[in-house]
Amino acid sequence: MVRVFLAKKRLLLVTNGGIAVKVFVAGATGVLGRRLVRLFCDRGDSVVGLVRSSAGEQTVAALGGQPYRADLFDVEGLARGAQGCEAVIHAATSIPVKTRPRAKDWEMNDRIRREGTACLTECAAKVGAQSYLQQSLIWVARPGDGAFFDEDSPATPDALSRSALDGENIAQEAGAKHGFRVGVLRCGWFYGPDAAHTKMLGDGIRKRQLPIIGKGDGIWACLHLDDAAEAFVAAATSGQSGLWHVVDNEPVCAADFVNYFAKRLGAPTPMHVPAWLARLVAGSYAVDFFTKSSRTSNKRFCEATGWTPRFATYRQGIDQIVTAWNGNEAA
Repeated sequence: MVRVFLAKKRLLLVTNGGIAVKVFVAGATGVLGRRLVRLFCDRGDSVVGLVRSSAGEQTVAALGGQPYRADLFDVEGLARGAQGCEAVIHAATSIPVKTRPRAKDWEMNDRIRREGTACLTECAAKVGAQSYLQQSLIWVARPGDGAFFDEDSPATPDALSRSALDGENIAQEAGAKHGFRVGVLRCGWFYGPDAAHTKMLGDGIRKRQLPIIGKGDGIWACLHLDDAAEAFVAAATSGQSGLWHVVDNEPVCAADFVNYFAKRLGAPTPMHVPAWLARLVAGSYAVDFFTKSSRTSNKRFCEATGWTPRFATYRQGIDQIVTAWNGNEAA
């Protein structure tokens, strides 16, 4: 049974009669992973955070977790650190932070999604974990015509999301084989005050170097990073397997998001540029991001876990980001 409490605006879930559990988090120093370490520690759980450096060790320790240095692709090394863990969470990524990434810039991220998932699920089996959570993307099932889609829609991955779908399949097959629960969280577009891509977006808007592409009518399904972390905690403590879409409550067109962000930053009104010109300057990835629509819903995940986004709309999320950037809140 899951009991939900709100304390200091943070979602806390207590399971197993309040008994603390032990969680292994891969990607513990990333923008999602740091939040997971903090949230689980705040619940009184024991958290082992996978790191790659002494700086990472310091970060995890400062959040209250136990840092463990190992290679994501070394199953035996992972298993030594994950001994006794009831849950294993794959929150590791290597998303390129470039204005115009090339295909090779995504190679490590693809490897993390595929080989990293294979190693982490084998680790979960070796240590007898009860559950495994996989971070994925709603874009793996986004239809080309921009229509609404949900968890039952057929997968239609593009070149950038194909490895995410492969990771989902690897995780689900491992759970069926070894008998642990698998939760796949297909998340919307992550944004937050400490996210590199959000900072790039804000800098571009301030300098009027980030235009709206085309009409700006592509629909975004967003997810504030604080809400993403709370969603993973909700899934981890739900006692369920599932495939869920995790987004906020209000899809937004790209133009509205960027214009509202500019207004809150006190920046000039963003320009519009035609898609053909943007494709020449910024590449296909940027154009697709601004023009393709992702119409989906969090209904199924909310019903399954009791989770609700604290930043229910992009406006609330942007307000929090600007407040943090202005120094009025910890970023």
